[in-house]
Amino acid sequence: MAVKKLRPVTPGQRYRMAPSFSEITTDRPEKSLLKGVKKSGGRNNSGRMTMRYMGGGHKKRMRQIDFKRNKFGVPATVKSIEYDPMRSARIALLYYADGAKTYIIAPEGIKVGQTLVSGEKVAPEVGNALLLANIPLGTIVHNIELKPGKGGALARSAGSYAQLLAREGKYATIKLPSGEMRMVLTACMATVGSVSNAEHMNVSLGKAGRKRWLGRRPRVRGVAMNPVDHPMGGGEGKSSGGHPRSRNGLYAKGFKTRPKKKYSNRLIISR
Repeated sequence: MAVKKLRPVTPGQRYRMAPSFSEITTDRPEKSLLKGVKKSGGRNNSGRMTMRYMGGGHKKRMRQIDFKRNKFGVPATVKSIEYDPMRSARIALLYYADGAKTYIIAPEGIKVGQTLVSGEKVAPEVGNALLLANIPLGTIVHNIELKPGKGGALARSAGSYAQLLAREGKYATIKLPSGEMRMVLTACMATVGSVSNAEHMNVSLGKAGRKRWLGRRPRVRGVAMNPVDHPMGGGEGKSSGGHPRSRNGLYAKGFKTRPKKKYSNRLIISR
């Protein structure tokens, strides 16, 4: 995929960097894998706003993605590469030999007509899913499980990937997109390759209206508020606001919010 620069025929297109969608093969999603999405507008069950700057946006339908890849030994053919409004990555529609249909996160480089398979000891080729115990060291992987059988949770967004570095006992060491190195059980599944749509990071919306179509309302700076609304509000003129902090007073730069007794701390080798 690539991004395209448009001719500035309107002010909104002058700075817009748009995705080319060249890798997408169809605009008709599989009906049996669609589900409606009910929007909350940032309100909870009693109607009170609990998340600010959410609301509006274009109507969407959720594609049900198979993060588990647990149809072991059944070959599947890639029928199409599609757009998913709920995520930054592209998705691939698979037709299994037994007649089942599923969506998966599309790895970089897969083509329509390609055959994919998942299992404990399949070939470590792009798009195949297998146990971390059976993937060669140094391999680039994505959609990594944290608990066996629960489904992929790590490295799922556009262009992201992790690297399998080592294995010792029942744990494998992987390097995550953030640079963090952590241990994951070798009984967990992972998909070989990196996630598609790596150019997503270069997309520029170009105008505020496009942000509204995505369901995001204007975000107000804390220093522009009054003291009653934010710890950084108030003051004469353009006051800097002191220490950057959140609305409830927590420091925003460098303050650690991770619980000190979190169960997975022992699995993290380096942050």
